Amino acid sequence: MNDDAFWALIDELSRRPGDRDERLEWLRTELIRRPAAESVEFQVRLERATERADTRAVWTAANRVEGGECTDDGFHYFTLWLVGQGRKVYESVLADPDALADAPGVRALVGRHHEEWDDDEWPEWEELDYVAQDVWDELTGQEGDDGEEFLDAVEEAEDAAEAAGEWEEDEEPRGPRPEGLALPRLTALFPPGASGS
Repeated sequence: MNDDAFWALIDELSRRPGDRDERLEWLRTELIRRPAAESVEFQVRLERATERADTRAVWTAANRVEGGECTDDGFHYFTLWLVGQGRKVYESVLADPDALADAPGVRALVGRHHEEWDDDEWPEWEELDYVAQDVWDELTGQEGDDGEEFLDAVEEAEDAAEAAGEWEEDEEPRGPRPEGLALPRLTALFPPGASGS
């Protein structure tokens, strides 16, 4: 599975009708039709995409939406949610975190306290992180090993991708807040103190 194949699955996932569980079941069905190695490749690309989104600027945008309550775990789940919005939304937010204001899933939250958001509305999607392993476990019969074999396979695939030069190390790890980062559109939609802080 290359990047284009990964994003084709994610883009279709983002367009699927139904709630998140129904959409994840669709993804599971798609992956289970393929060789087990495709689940590993899917997870490698999913992790790579979430790592690319793990920047201070994107965290600042997520924290603005979540009313100042975006935890470390919550931010990881946010990056999974961001990937799940599809390639176009994902890349636009990486290029300009304030573009998060255009995401339909974010716009649906405007004007409502975060305690009123349904579970399916939260801009976090932890469960997306488990689909590939569940499929791989089923295809390989490894359900009882606590995911060790899957994690080893993912690590080997990541090492092989890096050795082959498929991607380079990102230059902006999460660190201090970028100087002068302005999120005017997100701040207008989610003013300080309005979403739960």
